[in-house]
Amino acid sequence: MTATTTSLTRQIVIFDTTLRDGEQSPGASMNMAEKMEIAQALVELGVDVIEAGFPIASQGDFEAVREVARNVRGAVICGLARSRDADIDRAWEALQYAERPRIHVFLATSAIHREHKLRMDKEDIIRHAVAGVKRAKGYCENIEFSPEDASRTEIDFLCQVVEAAIDAGVTTVNIPDTVGYATPKHFNLVIQTLRNRVPNIDKAVISVHCHNDLGLAVANSLAAVEAGAGQVECTINGIGERAGNCSLEEIVMALRTRHDFYNAGTKIATRRLVPISRLVANVTGIQVQRNKAIVGQNAFAHEAGIHQDGFLKERTTYEIMHPEDVGFSRTDLVLGKHSGRAALADRAKTLGYNLSGEQLDTVFAAFKELADKKKEIYDGDIASLVEQQIHAIEEQWRLDSYKVVCGTGQVPEVVLRLKRGDQKFTTTVASGDGPIDAVFLAIEQLTGMAVECRDFMVHSVTLGKDAQGEVMVQVEHAGQIYRGRGVSTDSVEASAKAFLNAVNRILAVAGRKKAEAAK
Repeated sequence: MTATTTSLTRQIVIFDTTLRDGEQSPGASMNMAEKMEIAQALVELGVDVIEAGFPIASQGDFEAVREVARNVRGAVICGLARSRDADIDRAWEALQYAERPRIHVFLATSAIHREHKLRMDKEDIIRHAVAGVKRAKGYCENIEFSPEDASRTEIDFLCQVVEAAIDAGVTTVNIPDTVGYATPKHFNLVIQTLRNRVPNIDKAVISVHCHNDLGLAVANSLAAVEAGAGQVECTINGIGERAGNCSLEEIVMALRTRHDFYNAGTKIATRRLVPISRLVANVTGIQVQRNKAIVGQNAFAHEAGIHQDGFLKERTTYEIMHPEDVGFSRTDLVLGKHSGRAALADRAKTLGYNLSGEQLDTVFAAFKELADKKKEIYDGDIASLVEQQIHAIEEQWRLDSYKVVCGTGQVPEVVLRLKRGDQKFTTTVASGDGPIDAVFLAIEQLTGMAVECRDFMVHSVTLGKDAQGEVMVQVEHAGQIYRGRGVSTDSVEASAKAFLNAVNRILAVAGRKKAEAAK
């Protein structure tokens, strides 16, 4: 694996909050198994700190933090808490099982928050902050404190709060740009001022947590590093509330590529950036745009003639990073219908997936089926096959066959057959706005599952007229959002599979709740 630090650079702590702040993206909620999978992938990536959740927010959040603390080794496990006794106690209840626990206490400090949200004066803020830190310190040594909305807090008062928190025992002081208000020059000055004016600042690591409301989260984080910050809080793919957070892959590769300027690096295994980006995208249903820096499909594409000519003569003319260094393959076309299990396993491993024997059997069978439909199998196809297996759930309902008749000005008619166990169920529906809508209505009729489709996305997994289409759906059932995913060279079939995947997830959750109630 390629790490981004050398003996000549200072090491920046990478604090990943995908499981906490990232999950606050609308529609991005994750179940327990998904959180555990991402947490383990973050350890393999090399992150230093995993913020696993906000334990007092819900019973589900508490259980997720507790399970990550119990089972994940190799990183500091952190839980968020307001500067309240109940929050801090609940955080420790979940974190006590961690190999290296950290409690992250926060309290808003800006004038607008003091007046309108907290209704506290400055003295109250300092008193509550100190009390919260001391209570957390009674549980573990590793304590982080965040003055929420720090970038809009009066600088004199911010210095006072930070000094008081460090005196109370904080080991990391985080300076959040909570609403993405800062600019690089402004944020750099804030960090410099804290370093120059807080007398005990050397007793704590300065961290930053930047939001992307103005598109400046990465730029502000880099400005903070330049000013002396030692920790950056970020998420995979930059997901998070509103416009999101500082993108982990972008901050890591910026430090790596411009180490000459920042003289700073991380211990991230950068070749795992693309695999974990794909993992988070598939788990959350939030797909990465094609032109996304570092991990987007077009990040290393060269189409303009001048660019292609220069690249072919010397790759550094238009390429400041190697695609291999972040987990892309230089040779995308890899396998065909005559390729064997060993070749598939090797390619999957190159793409960042370690398959068990049983998983490889299933993926290989799907690979052979796909190879009969496509002459050429690309890395994107293989990644899609693997992810379908890794994230598979019990299929109570499966697509057996469908037939659609439709045309301009014609009401679509679908004949759909589903399997449940050994039984087959068939229905005919003549309704809907088009073939996909008709298929959805037919699935609802056969499964007896009434849902509201909230989002529908389709994109091509790879290039070419025989490319697979990947469909992502979000549906609402009983007030809860569920995601479904389907892949096929037939976009209508992929849509049916995605909708059934969501139905099966609803049934799986209902089954778990029923089993828990029976205990």
